Amino acid sequence: MQTVLVVDADVIVRHHLAEFLRECGLKVVEASSAAEARTFLAETRLGIDIALVDASLPGSENAFALRAWIAETYPDIDIVLAGSLESAVEEASEICEQGPTLPKPYDPKSVLDRIKRLRAARDRD
Repeated sequence: MQTVLVVDADVIVRHHLAEFLRECGLKVVEASSAAEARTFLAETRLGIDIALVDASLPGSENAFALRAWIAETYPDIDIVLAGSLESAVEEASEICEQGPTLPKPYDPKSVLDRIKRLRAARDRD
């Protein structure tokens, strides 16, 4: 069973998406901030496979910094940025090479499809 970390400060959006993914058979861990996401990622027993991070994540650590840290620290975790690139760039201290790959508001079926494609690509490699 794949485990997805959903990082979004909006509890309603995060919970709705997490429930949909759970109903589709995925294990989901929810985080409201980058700091909380780091804590969950440090829990090796959780076995996170994919991190879905809101590009406009508020707080002292933005989504771009979290994405870079995950990529460096946990290279086996696929990372998907979601949301509006324009609003995120205004808050970002640096711009990563890949912007959000999913628009917000989330279409849960599109998120599930993206997760399946990421894992299939990883399994082929």
